[in-house]
Amino acid sequence: MTASVSGRTDPVVRRITTADIAEALTQGLRDFQARPLFGLAFGLIYVLGGISIVLCVTAFGMVYLAYPLAAGFALIGPFVAIGLYEVSRRRELGQPISYGGIWRTITSRSEIAWMAFVTVFFFVIWMYQIRLLIALLLGLNASFSSFKEFMTVVLTTNEGLLFLVIGNLDGAALSLILFSLTVVSFPLLLERDVDFVTAMITSVRAVVTSPGPMIGWAAVITVLLIVSALPYFLGLLVTVPVLGHATWHLYRRIVAPA
Repeated sequence: MTASVSGRTDPVVRRITTADIAEALTQGLRDFQARPLFGLAFGLIYVLGGISIVLCVTAFGMVYLAYPLAAGFALIGPFVAIGLYEVSRRRELGQPISYGGIWRTITSRSEIAWMAFVTVFFFVIWMYQIRLLIALLLGLNASFSSFKEFMTVVLTTNEGLLFLVIGNLDGAALSLILFSLTVVSFPLLLERDVDFVTAMITSVRAVVTSPGPMIGWAAVITVLLIVSALPYFLGLLVTVPVLGHATWHLYRRIVAPA
């Protein structure tokens, strides 16, 4: 064991397998079935966020930013899902579950605010990089009257295809880095009195300890979110809470009890 930044002993990270991921998903589904209203409420935040993004960029004539904004919105998912972690934690301990209790617990953990800043920072970086790629590859003053026109340029020109490849690779790299920093961080900060730097280091250690299963978990999250977002984001009403609850149970398998 080693000392963390705060001087406390670092959390013990355990190796997991794909069987742990499958079991965590099963437990996540059970939590959602047991407390569906809480899950739907937090899922609704995601749905309304996605719809608002599309409406805003359409109103401002920037429909070409709909896809990168929607993709970037997923980067702040770990923070949005923290309420779901708390629901699972309270169910596990047999504690009463209420919106007020969840809110009080989250706001009492000051280090969570720093982790929220980290996720928002990554979102800002993502949007700046996309805007830079558009300027470099599609033109400094590039503007498109419709999403269809934007996709036509992207899919039928060499510059557009290059933008698509670089943009997706860039997004995948950022997502993987943020996933490594947050997959364990938020649940750990919710449960224990540790600093956010220690939480991020523990999260990275979890990914390094079980790279195959953890990258697989990241892929499962990505695919499910993409598929769920296709029917006007409505699929996220169920997918987000199940994944949120499952993340808590996976955290329980990764980090040994204090």
